[in-house]
Amino acid sequence: MTSPNEVPDLICVIDDDADIRGSLDSLLRAAGFAVRTFAAPDEFLASADADQATCLLLDIRLHGTDGLDFQQALAESSIPVPVILITGHGDIPMTVRGMRAGAVNFLSKPIDEDELLRSVQGAVAMDRERRLAQREGENVRACYGMLTPREQEVMSLVTAGLMNKQVAGRLGLSEITVKIHRGNLMRKMQAQSLADLVRMAEELGARNSSVARYPRAG
Repeated sequence: MTSPNEVPDLICVIDDDADIRGSLDSLLRAAGFAVRTFAAPDEFLASADADQATCLLLDIRLHGTDGLDFQQALAESSIPVPVILITGHGDIPMTVRGMRAGAVNFLSKPIDEDELLRSVQGAVAMDRERRLAQREGENVRACYGMLTPREQEVMSLVTAGLMNKQVAGRLGLSEITVKIHRGNLMRKMQAQSLADLVRMAEELGARNSSVARYPRAG
């Protein structure tokens, strides 16, 4: 799963059956994952591991807690960890509810080990993509914060499709000044192309949608 220098992906397990927790812990560690197990959702939430988990194995029927309710709460919270639901008493409505809430998979006990590992690997891959997108979004916002107010204005108009001459006219600048601002903001935003810059502007909500290169007549 990981090279000697990599930190293993953390898989968390919530199940009120100690034997099942132990079995899953052994299986996942043997596959190269780091593992933390919990008997109840409250234990998981109180742990620092909640933010680090790359996959959560969640039993649906827990003492005093509905696993599906907890899954829904996680989906609405700031802990968007991929969830694999496990149960010994599953039915179709339960499965549908869990999948609609974003579950990666729904596994019935006794759990097939190969299917479990495939599901966990898929969940880990999803979490890596999410964290990468999050880091990229944070980087875009940080870069945007480095722009001057004028550069932000130019960016909003350029990404709306206006030509340099049109931007210059709207802002009362010379075309050469707009070109300088445009070059500076492209560099600061680390944009490789105009299309790249447009994508960033869309993500930031910084694209001026009230203007167009070719205004409608009348």
